[in-house]
Amino acid sequence: MDARIGIRNTKSILFKGVIVFLAFIITIPLIIVLLYIIKQGVLQVNWHFLTNVPAAVGEAGGGISNALVGTAIIVGISSLIAIPVGILAGIYLSENPYTKLAYYAGLCVDILQGVPSIVVGIVVYFWVVKPLGTFSALSGSIALAIMMLPIVIRSTEQTLRLLPDSLKEAALSLGVPYHRVILKVIIPCGFAGILSGIMLSIARIIGETAPLLFTAFGNPFLSTSITKPMESLPHIIFTYATSPYDDWHNLAWGASFILLMFVLLLNIFTKLITRKWKIQL
Repeated sequence: MDARIGIRNTKSILFKGVIVFLAFIITIPLIIVLLYIIKQGVLQVNWHFLTNVPAAVGEAGGGISNALVGTAIIVGISSLIAIPVGILAGIYLSENPYTKLAYYAGLCVDILQGVPSIVVGIVVYFWVVKPLGTFSALSGSIALAIMMLPIVIRSTEQTLRLLPDSLKEAALSLGVPYHRVILKVIIPCGFAGILSGIMLSIARIIGETAPLLFTAFGNPFLSTSITKPMESLPHIIFTYATSPYDDWHNLAWGASFILLMFVLLLNIFTKLITRKWKIQL
């Protein structure tokens, strides 16, 4: 009997060791990419780089202030469009999981989540850009909002489904109206999961380039008009990285570093907020 227990313990230790080793192996590519981007980009970042627009071709210097402002505007408008719609749709799917509408809506969400980003960009180009007759930040925001929706909807739905039915039943038994139960009880209890989905969707779209090539297009000048072409970090990285100039390559590494740090800080912020709002059920 002791020999069998020893063999089982040995197998368990070996199995855990293999799992830990494989978990470490899959982090190596991520670590290499992060270190390489930091090494190449951190030296390019300075105050001039962050506060100036790109220099003309052939001139040294220049910055990415137009891309920083444009990214903030485009992502902000996308969030204003996608977050309310996504949360409401997620609430409906979690509260009515067995209706025909919920079934087909969920199917559409799953399909939309698998649609390539470049296809979304082309669709929005024909839906928005061509009728308006111009590229614009608004069309870019619509494209990114479409990409955000599946993540927000599914995260909201799955989070609310994990909540015990006793929460809703207790509130309803006290005579609280159904809409107030959802707004005052269900959503606050699932706030951590919903917020995680929102942050994940923002991190997902902030680095997308393909949809913006067909919609926002880019702008070498600082612009805040949502009806005009607007620059963004992914697009300026694409433009600089594919150029024949070494100075622009360096600027691309700097912009990549800024984008990487933003995504990293976004994830850290999400962890801190969700930990603060986490409710033990």
